[in-house]
Amino acid sequence: MAMDELRAPACDDGGGVGTVIEDLPADVLALVLRRLDGASLAAVGCACSSFHELATDPETWRGLCLALWPSVRDVLGCGGGGDRYRALFADAFPFPEAAATVPSSLLPARLVSAVDLHHGGVCIMSRVVETDTSSAWFLGSPFRIDALVQEGFSAPSPITPTELTLSWILIDPVSGRAVNASSRRPVAVDRKWLTGETVTRFTVVLGGVALDAAVTCDDRYGHVREVSLCIEDGERGGVSGQDGLAAVTAAMASATRRGKGAEAAARQRYEEFVKRKRARKEWKARREGIVDLCCSGVGAAAFVGFLVMLTFR
Repeated sequence: MAMDELRAPACDDGGGVGTVIEDLPADVLALVLRRLDGASLAAVGCACSSFHELATDPETWRGLCLALWPSVRDVLGCGGGGDRYRALFADAFPFPEAAATVPSSLLPARLVSAVDLHHGGVCIMSRVVETDTSSAWFLGSPFRIDALVQEGFSAPSPITPTELTLSWILIDPVSGRAVNASSRRPVAVDRKWLTGETVTRFTVVLGGVALDAAVTCDDRYGHVREVSLCIEDGERGGVSGQDGLAAVTAAMASATRRGKGAEAAARQRYEEFVKRKRARKEWKARREGIVDLCCSGVGAAAFVGFLVMLTFR
């Protein structure tokens, strides 16, 4: 619904001005606004003062957030006051951008992950995971958060990886800031022919690192084995918990977010990230090949020199 349609008056048959949308009862307008998505609802709130109060109704934003992310119902401390769901949407719905790193003293001691997995529009997993990010084990190990591991579960029907959607929101319960850590729709599907498993990736690139949310499943039987979040660098190596936490915290604090066309841009950044990673891998392989060739040449020359020395001794 466009803004000019909202504000345009209706004309009666005689050419006079009829009822405008502002003349409708507030409860009717509230029901209409609750059918909008978050971006449209925020835009309506900026259209005029009469819509602002309706568009900032806490219950409207609560219903919108719970419809998108059922898991946030169980998240505590995601913000204060009646605007906590609106603030959560403003942080978690857009795609994040890379930002300057933050000091280690400002890193959160705990992260809350709100994870929702859908297949064909039906929610098949909704889970909240709390992670202690202050321990030496987490800070020194590669960054990894598991929302589902080992136990797994079976979906109601066989799984088609391209029909999976994943929402993974990282929340700092102290500051109330949040960040979207998944591309929502798959950016890559990797099949492991030996095990029959399929890894569906929902990767978001932040500068030189990638938040790699992945779903591992056996799509033949509809069994989801693992749902995890890792952070990788351009060499496909794991980023430490401390460095990964710094990148996530910086993205939370950044005021820059991508809204319109963000999913297509996220896929494009992922493809560019993969190309750069492949190019570095090929360059490294060529360099190692040249080094091996030089070492082989030196060894052969030394062996020939040794044989010549024995011959003329």
